[in-house]
Amino acid sequence: MISVIVPARNAEATILDTIASVRRQTLRDFELLVIDDGSTDGTLAVLDGIPDERLRLLSFANAGLAVARNRGIEHSRGEFLSFIDADDLWTPDKLEAQLEVLRSRPAAGLAYSWTAFIDDRGRYLFAKEPQHFEGDVYTDLLRECFIASGSNVLIRRRCVESVGPFHERFRSVEDWEYWLRVAARWPFAVVCRYQILYRLSTKSMSSDVPAIEAASMQLVEHAIEAAPAGAVSREECLANVKQYVAFLYMTRASGPDTVAQAGLRLGESIRLHPRILLRPKARHLLCAWLLMRLAPRAAAPRVVRALLRLHGRWMRVRRRELRGREFALWV
Repeated sequence: MISVIVPARNAEATILDTIASVRRQTLRDFELLVIDDGSTDGTLAVLDGIPDERLRLLSFANAGLAVARNRGIEHSRGEFLSFIDADDLWTPDKLEAQLEVLRSRPAAGLAYSWTAFIDDRGRYLFAKEPQHFEGDVYTDLLRECFIASGSNVLIRRRCVESVGPFHERFRSVEDWEYWLRVAARWPFAVVCRYQILYRLSTKSMSSDVPAIEAASMQLVEHAIEAAPAGAVSREECLANVKQYVAFLYMTRASGPDTVAQAGLRLGESIRLHPRILLRPKARHLLCAWLLMRLAPRAAAPRVVRALLRLHGRWMRVRRRELRGREFALWV
């Protein structure tokens, strides 16, 4: 029924947890394809001992995330496909819930869920504000990648066949570019549950902040051309990118100038779209940046993590979706 594709490169520290979260799915009818993208660590060795006939391991020379996902698509057999990066996790009901919503909405090309963030040790940090966009979501997705990562969606094979492969041109944001291509042709459906656990790690690809910024700016300029005239503000879209880049500098980048770089991006975001300050997210980031400036340089990363955890606890109280059984899975 479903092909789960796991691109992996040098993921020996996290991939067993990722695979375990897939094997714990309440829906059992899936194949699990791990696409090894030229790993040089013990990734292959740790996978050897997994006793699951649904697991297939395919190894290739390193070619990047987009190519690894495309190789997974080429070797997959499922009617539906889902991707999960080798350091992320799913709640056990993820595939079942997304398949159910796609079956109930046969016109929809893909289903997505809500995302929570975890730290290097898999502990809950905070949750992304939930979104309810469905149907034609192109302009909403262009304003901000509310899907959050490549580890989220369940997508129909015929949808994949209609939009083609992942593009290497937009390296670092190839998943956002792909979802935009889907949104230009297919309606979306949403599962209103927190089911995707995205790992915030300075060791991940997402730590290459300058590359992500350049690719994101290029993608926005490219995608605005495909949007209906006047449907979306270029300045607002670019401001959201700058705000996201500031968040990356504060949470995933390392180096002596990360606080300064984050401040520069926040300033650019406000100049591009001053109304962004009306949003709580922008104000929270600005306050966090000011606290980082006041803290000793060595303590800045700890300050950010403490603020994220505080925000996460506040969200747990505020949102019933984060309480009880589901939240306990992430501790």
